[in-house]
Amino acid sequence: MSIFEVSHLSKSFGDLEVLKDISVTINQGEIVSIIGPSGSGKSTFLRCATLLERMEHGTMKYHDEVVCEEKDGQGAVYAPPKTLRKLRSLFGLVFQNFNLFPHWTVLRNVTDAPISVQDRPKDEVLAAAHQLLKRMGLDTKEEAYPCQLSGGQQQRVSIARALISKPVILFFDEPTSALDPELTGEILKVIKDLAAAHMTMVIVTHEIEFARHVSDRVIFMADGVIVEQGPPEEVIGNPKQPRTQAFLRKLSREN
Repeated sequence: MSIFEVSHLSKSFGDLEVLKDISVTINQGEIVSIIGPSGSGKSTFLRCATLLERMEHGTMKYHDEVVCEEKDGQGAVYAPPKTLRKLRSLFGLVFQNFNLFPHWTVLRNVTDAPISVQDRPKDEVLAAAHQLLKRMGLDTKEEAYPCQLSGGQQQRVSIARALISKPVILFFDEPTSALDPELTGEILKVIKDLAAAHMTMVIVTHEIEFARHVSDRVIFMADGVIVEQGPPEEVIGNPKQPRTQAFLRKLSREN
């Protein structure tokens, strides 16, 4: 069953076309990794998918509910604000730089949105937060502030914050890029645990071996287009497109 679908997405910043005719479908329980060089449009795609940026052209849906659709002569026309608020509860986003509120405790960072924005009962949200933070190994850090945590701990808080809304799909924007190698392993283990629990995930990552082992499908993007996609053993293990081959060769030389 399709969870997320976007067709013919295009996005520009001024005269720079960052995304060109992108079409992607993500099915329930699927783990899709997006790889590619810097500037290829990976993060912008995630920002469009999570409504942080508006696309100029194309159609996007969560389940069968329309986020925006292409209208002749008008480009992508978005659903009314009330519909978009409802659709935002269907996904979670984990940023590369954590995006925690520095003046809030760990517990408040996790619980504020579901209580104040989603209007969920406080007792229910607190119980869910305690459980999630324990699952993330952070049950002793609930009253700590972000500055008192390691980068890996901060990223685990941001994952708990994304999960507490019970999203049907979770997006990760290079979740380990701000971490040193030791802390990177912490976060990759959390994502592997989520994969084992059949969480639907889209992961923009530069961790190629991780993408190879955790993904059902890998998408390689370059210059604002999808160059190649398929099972990791094909896209990473035996790429067909010269652009993919060149990217992976360059990475292997650097490593």
